[in-house]
Amino acid sequence: MNEQCRPIECPPQYVVRDCYVPRVVPYIHPVVIVTRQNIVNVPQHIYRPVYQNVVNDPGYPTKCC
Repeated sequence: MNEQCRPIECPPQYVVRDCYVPRVVPYIHPVVIVTRQNIVNVPQHIYRPVYQNVVNDPGYPTKCC
């Protein structure tokens, strides 16, 4: 019993092979650089001398040495 059969043709099956090709897309990020001058109060101690003449008077002697 070796009879020939007609083949049955099935619908095609798809095999998809994805490949990727890189593409550079530039992103520009602006950066603002700010230089700030901050005023800081720093005390500076200045000493001003005041001169006084002081007379140390023991008083008039009332007794003999």
